[in-house]
Amino acid sequence: QVRLVESGGGLVQPGGSLILSCVASGSISSIYAMGWHRQTPGKQRELVAEVISDGRTNSADSVKGRFTISRDNAKNTVYLQMNNLKPEDMAVYYCHAKWGSSWDWFWGQGTQVTVSS
Repeated sequence: QVRLVESGGGLVQPGGSLILSCVASGSISSIYAMGWHRQTPGKQRELVAEVISDGRTNSADSVKGRFTISRDNAKNTVYLQMNNLKPEDMAVYYCHAKWGSSWDWFWGQGTQVTVSS
């Protein structure tokens, strides 16, 4: 089992930056990948970016060149650096972890990112 706690959301103006953090605890040695999804009302949750245990990353085309995902294994933390934020980035951002050989999914509680002037 894994517990994920996010932080770092908030209000930012268009063009601004935010850093989201997600700290994992529990059986973290079995985590295969960690990352971020986001969701807006009435829409499905969508993958934003993910980092795999071997260091490989992938991200949605809509955030490439603006968002960077990174992982600090010593702190059991994943970060999402978000630059040049746009109104369409506004959503609740959820940290996720894929765990174990069957890739069980674990989720954080979500953090709101609001992009508005």
